[in-house]
Amino acid sequence: MTPLIVDTDPGVDDAYAIALAARASEVELRAVTAVFGNVDLATTTTNARRLLGMLGRGDVPLGVGAERPLIHPTTQRAADVHGDDGLGGVAERFGPLGPEPAGRALDVIADVLSAATEPVVLAAIGPLTDVALLLATRPDLAERIGRLVVMGGSIGIGGNVSAGAEFNVWSDPEAARRVLVEERVPTTLVPLDLTHVVTVDRAWLSALAASGPVGEALAATRDVYARGEALGVDRVPIHDAVALLEAVAPGTLATVPLELEVDTSLGPARGTVLADRRGRAPGGRTVDVAVPDGTDVDGVRAALLRRLGDHM
Repeated sequence: MTPLIVDTDPGVDDAYAIALAARASEVELRAVTAVFGNVDLATTTTNARRLLGMLGRGDVPLGVGAERPLIHPTTQRAADVHGDDGLGGVAERFGPLGPEPAGRALDVIADVLSAATEPVVLAAIGPLTDVALLLATRPDLAERIGRLVVMGGSIGIGGNVSAGAEFNVWSDPEAARRVLVEERVPTTLVPLDLTHVVTVDRAWLSALAASGPVGEALAATRDVYARGEALGVDRVPIHDAVALLEAVAPGTLATVPLELEVDTSLGPARGTVLADRRGRAPGGRTVDVAVPDGTDVDGVRAALLRRLGDHM
């Protein structure tokens, strides 16, 4: 099975993603690392422990990552979307707590990469600070990453934290630029352009809740999360789970190769991902960007429900 590492900031949609990763038959979950983001680092770490405990995955090492961005401090969290506890105000439904952290995220990731006998998939579904630090401090391990799958950015539909920026990239634009523009690790980016299309409704959530304890806990996060996402329809996105599905089942999402740039200015466009559609420049780096056109959106929803349900 393909080795998998998940770097995450749980987060409601992160909870869906971790559940999917823990249960996927195609991969072997080798580590989970927690980074600041939706809530503070202490809470994301505790939430990761809750999820691993609930899923019976005490065998998975947990690493503690960055508590702040590379350069500029963040000016807001996402408690309005994920609740003060990061899990929709119902964190007590998740657990028992899994294992104590095994060490620093960079050390945990480096250990997995060093020991792996085949390329590792690294799914980064929070701010990209940990990934940027890893690639900067251990460039010798970059070639051991077979694929980096990132949930982040918004290419053409506007942002969810500013007019142009998506939360994960906006939280640390300098790290995002390092990873998406400067590095050469094969990368798939799953932006809001797709995750705002792959939304789920009450019927989907009711079916998930009826599937068993894990599905019930995940579905219980809906009320706070739906209000925070505020898409204007009775549907909610589960961004990170869509990215994780692509990580464990490559080719599920249609992609197009694009050259990207990340705005790291301190102005209103900070954190915006810009896609150059003029064609690849000589020597330019492209990232595979997931898009709605060509993606079986209904099939993605069905696959997520089937994989997340306890007995489906």
